[in-house]
Amino acid sequence: MSDLLLGANGRPTPGAPAGGDAVVDTTTATFVKDVIEPSRQVPVLVDFWATWCGPCKQLAPVLEKVVKAAKGKVKLVKMDIDKHPEVAGQLGIQSIPAVIAFKDGRPLDGFMGALPESQVAGFVERLIGPNGGPDITEILDEADQLRTAGDLEGAAERYRAVAEADSEVVRATAGLAQVAIAAGDLAYARELLDAVPAAKASDAAVAAARAALDLAEQAASLGDRGQLERAVNENPGDLQARFDLAVLLGTIGDRAAAVDHLIDILRRNRTWNEDAARKQLLQFFEAWGPTEPMTKEGRRRLSSVLFS
Repeated sequence: MSDLLLGANGRPTPGAPAGGDAVVDTTTATFVKDVIEPSRQVPVLVDFWATWCGPCKQLAPVLEKVVKAAKGKVKLVKMDIDKHPEVAGQLGIQSIPAVIAFKDGRPLDGFMGALPESQVAGFVERLIGPNGGPDITEILDEADQLRTAGDLEGAAERYRAVAEADSEVVRATAGLAQVAIAAGDLAYARELLDAVPAAKASDAAVAAARAALDLAEQAASLGDRGQLERAVNENPGDLQARFDLAVLLGTIGDRAAAVDHLIDILRRNRTWNEDAARKQLLQFFEAWGPTEPMTKEGRRRLSSVLFS
């Protein structure tokens, strides 16, 4: 899996879900990763500065304030031109502070000097549009769609961008946990979810991620799919094997088959194993989310069995 998804420790990188900084210090070597690639999602402001530059120190807090107020719609990256002069030289920057905005992988606009906050805010507004451009909800919706489609890297980029911009958005943390689950790193997913503040533990996205993690941990102990399928085929009345197969199928993405097996259990014995099939369906519905087609279909079929 690419470095866009995996951090230095080989785990999906959450950015700063527990309270990190939206400002990134870049180098010549990391410029593509820190600026060019993220600029394909949101505009990236590059602040070219140096430690000896007084106006740079005046501009820095203004930039950070305006970027923070944009809530994920723009990113700020800082580059010390004394340590890393190459990019500034290529862009023809001869005086600092200089701020260059990158969008879609290319420099788009910029300004020089320590502008007042109102002018910096106006500059950012021109980049993201008068209505603020895509909001956090739109970014997260897109991330969810990418994750559902199997594009874990694209989803992680967007979740991480939101988490870096606003650590209070627990939906981004939950999304990163879902990416970790899909990548097979269940321990890290648990770590992410355990870091969610207690006051936000009931958030729908967090609850869905916890349910998905519980399912994944449950499925990890069930064994081989082929063995379970053979057991069910040889003995259709083996409800434990059918139940285990349903859990495994629901976890690996064969949701329709998982619902079929659990509904079959209910039709054979509604109260089997202390109502385990109905409870498992409800756990699936929570993990999949209310808008998932199989959640809607599964609820309809469950109702038809329970109230027939």
